[in-house]
Amino acid sequence: MSELYDPALPARQRGRRSAYERVVRPVLYRLGRGDAEVAHEQTLAGLRLLGRIPGAARAGARLSGTPAPRTVFGVRFPSPVGLAAGMDKNGIALRAWPAIGFGFVEVGTVTAHPQPGNEKPRLFRLVDHEAVINRMGFNNLGSEALAARLAAYGDLGYPLGISIGKSKITPLEEAVEDYVTSLRRLYRYGDYFAVNVSSPNTPGLRALQDAGHLRELLTALRTEAASLSVTGLAPKPILVKIAPDLTTSAIDELLQVCTDVGVAGIIATNTTIGRPGVESHPLAGETGGLSGRPLTETSAKIVAHIHAQTGGALPIIGVGGILEPADATRLFDAGASLVQVYSGLIYRGPGLIRKINRSLP
Repeated sequence: MSELYDPALPARQRGRRSAYERVVRPVLYRLGRGDAEVAHEQTLAGLRLLGRIPGAARAGARLSGTPAPRTVFGVRFPSPVGLAAGMDKNGIALRAWPAIGFGFVEVGTVTAHPQPGNEKPRLFRLVDHEAVINRMGFNNLGSEALAARLAAYGDLGYPLGISIGKSKITPLEEAVEDYVTSLRRLYRYGDYFAVNVSSPNTPGLRALQDAGHLRELLTALRTEAASLSVTGLAPKPILVKIAPDLTTSAIDELLQVCTDVGVAGIIATNTTIGRPGVESHPLAGETGGLSGRPLTETSAKIVAHIHAQTGGALPIIGVGGILEPADATRLFDAGASLVQVYSGLIYRGPGLIRKINRSLP
């Protein structure tokens, strides 16, 4: 029953579940004979349709809690709760996300070259542990296609983050130009850019977290951003998304590079290659990054460390293991300025975002 809602759970425990968990989630989990990626695609298709209904997003947003706007790295966010990268890689449902209560959305990770990603199956639910393992491999239509889609959207009415990564076919020594190409194509459309050097699903990518590689990459991106700003485009913040598997000393070294280069913020954290708390699960041996409940503790500790190490001078987007409003509060208390949700949406549904928004001070 690891892939499905378990009706054998005690009635008292099932009674505490939301309508999404009791009714909608079991249906989604059975789509494609339990294929998690099919459920993902069908959910996006439904949201895309929702986004085409006039006024649906505004009506949904009004029901999603009192706005708690804040300005972070020069961008004003109507709510500090955002959708993490990976859910809507190609930006097909961007009109719908405000209806769920998200104050911002991060699309991608997008690469300079279109790519299909890794072989399927590549997305696995560990329901008993409220966790997900994925080895998607940056499957996306490419930065040129995303730019065309964003141009067609026009003003979304909320901040858009764009996560950029290295194409699989691009050698590590040519990674800088790969990232710069995507930044150049998408610069006018993003409100901030996330540099993904921490996904475990593209060979060699995490080597870009090393100080030397990272300094070269971020310097090139900052230089390109400055040249694009000269052409009349507003300056855009550049953030770095880090892995939860880095040692404390490696995080400190990375932070020093980010400070030296003038990075606007840190996203902590990506998925982990470890299997904390799920070692006995039948799917624990699947390769890929683990997300969800097992990251709750780790992400909070890393956010707290970054906040302390930088004296709060470097804004942090906290992500990882948010399945309850208390999890978001913990990240805010640890020093996060904003938070992002992904796996929590899979396990708790859209009601989770409403509850987090309503819990904000």
